Formats: sequence, structure tokens, C-alpha cells
Amino acid sequence: MNYNADSCGGYGFSNQYYCLRGCNNLTTVNIGSNVRIIPDYFIKDKSLVTSITIPNSVAYIGGSAFYGCSSLTSVTIPNSVTSIGSSAFYGCSSLTSVTIPNSVTSIGNSAFYGCSSLTSVTIPNSVTTIESYTFSSCSSLASITIPNSVTSIRESAFSGCSSLTSITIPNSVTTIESYTFSSCSSLASITIPNSVTSIRESAFSGCSSLTSVTIPNSVTSIRESAFLGCSSLTSVTIGNSVTSIGNGAFSDCSSLTSVTIPNSVTSIGKWTFSDCTSLDTIICLGNIPADVEENTFGNNQSNMTLIVPCGKSVVYQASPVWKWFGNIFENCEQVGIDDVAENTTVSLYPNTTDKNTTLNIKGLNERADIVVTNQQGQIISTTTLTKGNEDLEIETSNLSSGIYYIRIQTDNFVKTEKLIKK
Repeated sequence: MNYNADSCGGYGFSNQYYCLRGCNNLTTVNIGSNVRIIPDYFIKDKSLVTSITIPNSVAYIGGSAFYGCSSLTSVTIPNSVTSIGSSAFYGCSSLTSVTIPNSVTSIGNSAFYGCSSLTSVTIPNSVTTIESYTFSSCSSLASITIPNSVTSIRESAFSGCSSLTSITIPNSVTTIESYTFSSCSSLASITIPNSVTSIRESAFSGCSSLTSVTIPNSVTSIRESAFLGCSSLTSVTIGNSVTSIGNGAFSDCSSLTSVTIPNSVTSIGKWTFSDCTSLDTIICLGNIPADVEENTFGNNQSNMTLIVPCGKSVVYQASPVWKWFGNIFENCEQVGIDDVAENTTVSLYPNTTDKNTTLNIKGLNERADIVVTNQQGQIISTTTLTKGNEDLEIETSNLSSGIYYIRIQTDNFVKTEKLIKK
């Protein structure tokens, strides 16, 4: 069939008026060289058409123009085209390749939805937005190039791309929208740039091959179910600007063994770490426990270890939910977390002994509390020192063999020394 019309009754009208309706045995379409617009629903559901050439007179490919052309194997879009309408190639399940030229500035939502034979796509740097569902359910899509011109990737843009193994999000993108990469079951690595501030609902849910993820310091919120069902995830780094982690964000991450929660986090939602069957250690860097729900950890705290900042075990032991952890230890390995005041020196000698040891402080210009704790964070003794130079003899004869921590704390600094009792 030869098509030379400037427009068609379907353009701008409802589905019942689309072009060539009822021509179900159509196998070939020749588009004339003067055609400017390929109208909406142009050859919708013409399942016998195998190839088509779009002339360089065409500026617009209408919505659903080639919808359901399940035998179409390839298409070349000429440099004259500036816009591809919504669902233009929806369900073209035999389409293996498509070339999108730099002239295209707009690709409508669901434009290539369900093109299950499409293996690779290069998005030109003239495009600024990847609309919702644009490449959703392209189950053979193994690689995609997203240019730096793209500032927005909308909801479910790549959901169900089950052959996609890796993707780099350009640093022009600020938000990863809901379900953007959900059910990308072969996705093993993802690079999230420092431009991203929010990871929305279910953005990576069902990415069952993802092994590690680093959430940059630019991100302030991780929304509900963001990494739900990432069953191969063994390592997650949460940036120190994240303030909230949503409901079920890491639920069913069954390979995750430990998580470090930065001190910026103030709230963690329901079921956030539920069904994380390998998770046995939570490391909290905050001096003040984050607000959590009763089921945040799937009611499995009694089998887990909580590690908290030095001197903060009592605070966590008094906090709802946190107090239910089977073991709460203090991390006092970090010596000199805060800078010691200028002209003040601290030393412990000997630091390995079966007798007493001496804590020497020089240049102390304010009151200092000296707290001795064991590895479990239990307080063994407390002493207060005043200004000046101080030598404090610490009695160890009543201590069992093991590792102890001596914390020197003033209003302006904290210093921790490690003591090994033979």
C-alpha cells in the first residue's frame, strides 16, 4: 500500500477513527516522500507488516502509530523527526533494532513498551526526558546509553527490562522515580550520581542480581520498597545525608548481612529490613537512636547484634525497639573521634597488662569524666578529673582477661584508649 496523505482522519481523533482500520492483511506500507506526519494509530495492530521506511520529510510519528505491529523487525527514524508519540511502537515484539536520531527531542510515554526483541538503544543527547514506561518490558534490552542531556527519568521507564545488566545514570538526573528499574532481574551494577537527591518508591525493587549499591551523600530520602526483593544484595552504603528510610525499603534482601545507618538518619519505616534472613548486624553511627517501628527489623532483633557509638549503649538500651536487640556493643575502636583540645595530651601506659595501668593527661583545662567499659559496653567504673595535669591509676586486678575501653570525655572532646587485660 502507498500512503501519501498529509494527514489522516485518526490524527487527533479517537481510536475508532484510526487510519487503515480493518486492513488486517496489510504486509507492506510505502510512505510518500512528502508526508510530514505519521498519524496516530497509523497501522495499529497490523501484525503482518515486517519493515517500514520513514522518509526524511516526516517530522512527527503519532501516538500508537505502529502499536502492535508484532512482525516489524527494524525501523530507521530519519533526522527530520523531532517527536515520537506515546505508544508509537508499543508491542512491536519482533523489533530488534531502532535508530533514534539527534533531531528527536521528545519520546512519548510507553513509546517502545513491550518491544521484547530489542537488544540495545542509544538515546540521543537532544532528549531531556525519558517518559514513563518508555522502554518498559523490553525484556531483551541488554544495554542502554543515557546521555548527560537527560534530566528526568520518569516512572517505570525501564521496568521489566530483565536482560539489562548494568546502567549508568548521568549526573544531570536529580530523582530516580518510582519503579524506574523495578524487575530488572539481571541488573548487577548501578551507578547513582551525586546529583540524585531522592530514590522513590520501588525504584529498584525486584533487581534480584544486584550485589552492591552505593547511595551517594546527595540523597536525602530512600522511599518505600526502593530495594525490595534485591535478594543478591550483600553490600549497601547509605550516604550521610539520608534522613529517612521508607517502609520496606530493603525488605527481602536475603543476602544482606550487615547495614551501617549514618547519623543523619532520623526515621526508619515499617518492615524496612524484614525478611532479611542473613542480616545479623546493624551498625548505628548516631548518638541519638533513630525513630523506628516495632516491625522495622521484622521482629528479629533478638537474634541480631547492634553496634553503637562509644558510650551510647545505655541510650539505645533505653529506646523502644532498639532495646530488643540480642546484643548491644559499643564501638570504641575509633580513637580520637573528636579532636583533643589544643595543648592537651592523653596516654595510657602500659596498655597491655596483668597489673594496674596509668592514664596520663596533660594540659587539661576543664572537667573530664573517665569511663571504663567492657566490649559489651557495660560500664565498669567512672571517675572525674579536674583541671591541670593528672595521673590516674586504674585498678585492673578485679578485671577478667579481655579488652576494655577507657573513654575520656569533656564538653569539647572525646578520646578513647584501648586496654588489654592479660
